[in-house]
Amino acid sequence: MTALVLSQRGLLGDEVAKHNNNNDCWVIIHGKAYDVTEFLPEHPGGSKIILKYAGKDATEEFDPIHPPDTLDKYLDKRFHKGPVDMSTVETTAKEDDPEEAARQDRIARMPLLEQCYNLYDFEAVARQVMKRTAWGYYSSGADDEITMRENHTAFQKIWFRPRILVDVTEVDTSTTMLGTKCSIPFYVTATALGKLGHPEGETVLTKAAGKHDVIQMIPTLASCSFDEIVAAADGKQTQWFQLYVNKDRKITERIVKHAEQAGCKGLFITVDAPQLGRREKDMRAKFSDIGSDVQKSEDPDAIDRSQGAARAISSFIDPGLSWKDIPYFQNLTKMPIVLKGVQRVDDVIRAVDHGVTGVVLSNHGGRQLDTAPTGIELLAEVMAELRQRGIQDKIEVYIDGGVRRASDIVKACCLGAKGVGIGRPFLYAMSAYGEKGVSRAMQLLKDEFVMNMRLIGARTIDELTPDLVDTRGLNVHTVPIAPDTLGNHAYDPLVSPAFKAKL
Repeated sequence: MTALVLSQRGLLGDEVAKHNNNNDCWVIIHGKAYDVTEFLPEHPGGSKIILKYAGKDATEEFDPIHPPDTLDKYLDKRFHKGPVDMSTVETTAKEDDPEEAARQDRIARMPLLEQCYNLYDFEAVARQVMKRTAWGYYSSGADDEITMRENHTAFQKIWFRPRILVDVTEVDTSTTMLGTKCSIPFYVTATALGKLGHPEGETVLTKAAGKHDVIQMIPTLASCSFDEIVAAADGKQTQWFQLYVNKDRKITERIVKHAEQAGCKGLFITVDAPQLGRREKDMRAKFSDIGSDVQKSEDPDAIDRSQGAARAISSFIDPGLSWKDIPYFQNLTKMPIVLKGVQRVDDVIRAVDHGVTGVVLSNHGGRQLDTAPTGIELLAEVMAELRQRGIQDKIEVYIDGGVRRASDIVKACCLGAKGVGIGRPFLYAMSAYGEKGVSRAMQLLKDEFVMNMRLIGARTIDELTPDLVDTRGLNVHTVPIAPDTLGNHAYDPLVSPAFKAKL
């Protein structure tokens, strides 16, 4: 093997560029060269996306979907080729991109943050200023996106029954979740790939949550490293950890123990994703990014048909996870264990029997099985059954999905939820306005929450009781098509495959 050509500042770009095929593939990440030849067949997103950057700087593609410590953790040191003199790396001149130019123009004309009065406003702005692939990943739901829309529509089927003549001068929104006191019964639920929306990724959510005494759930599939997210906390705030169980249980064990040692106060095991659902909006965005040269290929197998960003980060998840694994986790950690993604009443009862601390009634934001039940609908059934059995105090019940108003949180609390997870709205606020956007979104929810409590005649969370809501409408499943809510203006329609242009 010939000696590597070096400058005083590292490898020369010409040397790295020679390693540009599937038998000899190097990439540059953050000014360092890595030999990823042996890793190509194992890459969750397939080899084609790596080969696209073979011999080149892949940092821009790498950053949004990988924590910065990924290569140090998972790529053997013998494949670390060392620093690269980036002044010698040839940059590919990008042709003028009308779509990006239009996006930058929209960014320059964004509404003021103070003009955002509700969570829908952040969503509408984010849709206009995010990159198309990022929006495709964040906003997509499974299949026809019926469940994703029903997640919020279900809240609209619940009506309040307000009490009157209650002294609501003082309203206390504080509560306790998994033994930790917090300012309000909502938390930042785990969402993947924060850097798709903002360069600082999940740490933006951490900082805003700390300012508002809101609990944050750290995702397994974060763009930032776990340690970065923990380090961004103010030292007093509570963080939970969401776990996708790895097929390699040694990796899972190491991750869980690290989270516990770092001070996480809850382990949320995702149980609704033995396989990732089809998120076609994400798939189409990913497909169109491949480029016309590939799409014109006569070889169908040459086309990268991966399911967008979702598949690229999820192939390690263990589809064999089952009830028999619960004792394993209970012996592994002292953190309270919560099953995230429960979708049946009898599974909640089974969770009680297994002695877990809590469940999250969730359909994964409508991103997994389309026409799965909504969290709020299931909550009404679950709490009724738990009360009938007299075991409502043996398990903490949470929900997520579709929350856009504080009234949604109030309704969930009335039905018996300990807390409500919110994901996408904070991602949209972050993507559009950064930390200040997330902080404003949280404050808007807090203000709405106090107003709603006063208007229904409740002074504390304990006074939010089932008699304050009418749930009879929950039994009807509908997907409204009339543009009668703000939500319908924020959602964008699904599209069919585009016809080729006329010659």
